[in-house]
Amino acid sequence: MALTILENQAPSMAAVVSQLCTQAQFETDEYEQWRQEMGLHFSYHRKHWEFAFILQALKQTGMLVSGKTGLGFGVGREPLACVMAKSGCELVATDLAARAARSLGWLRSKQHARSLRSLFWKGICDWEFFQKHVRFRAVDMNDIPSDIGNYDFVWSACALEHLGSLAKGSAFVSNSLGCLKPGGVAVHTTEYNAMSDSRTVDNDGTVLYRKRDILELARQAAERGYDVTLNFTEGQLPADQFIDVPPFRDCPHLRMLVKGFITTSFGLIISRTA
Repeated sequence: MALTILENQAPSMAAVVSQLCTQAQFETDEYEQWRQEMGLHFSYHRKHWEFAFILQALKQTGMLVSGKTGLGFGVGREPLACVMAKSGCELVATDLAARAARSLGWLRSKQHARSLRSLFWKGICDWEFFQKHVRFRAVDMNDIPSDIGNYDFVWSACALEHLGSLAKGSAFVSNSLGCLKPGGVAVHTTEYNAMSDSRTVDNDGTVLYRKRDILELARQAAERGYDVTLNFTEGQLPADQFIDVPPFRDCPHLRMLVKGFITTSFGLIISRTA
């Protein structure tokens, strides 16, 4: 229904919109809460920010409460399902079937979920409780099954850029919106080309979304009746200026060099108000 673009406003973890990962967001009470919930060590790491961003977006939209339903795509072995289940949400967590994941090298990376047990993080909630609130299903993000159902929220953490092309990732975001109930919200994170709004990586195992690509995604969603607020303001603190190069370090790791481009993480929130 509406597309809003914020100008020159530092991204906030207290009230997230579709925004970039920045150092200042790690230094907030909200980030610290989610870090402790997930049992993660403190690190200026973009992947940790993505997890906290998704949880904060769902909390502020009233989704992390008992009875809300969620659908996760490409969940890998992230801790999010455990935290969501602990809040009382009923979840379907999905990842690529094992055979397809093996052919793409995801089994070697140890980031692929093959079963419900793969998603469980000891210390966040107990296994019996987790089993009652979470189901696992093999799903190809390029071919979402028609019988998947509708949910209060959907999410993915840095998965859509691995679908083969910018167009395929964008199509996934669009298709994921079809899995929402009225009043639902989609929260996705992806790798963002912070270096160029013209040249980028496309048709590859990892593609890089530019500002123009995010804007087009948002415009298409708004035309379909969804609300999106975008904030492309970059951080100015030391960790925001550091560019990590291979072999990558654990901290700081907010920006990195990927195939000749400086990249970071971008979080996208798309709400269905009616």
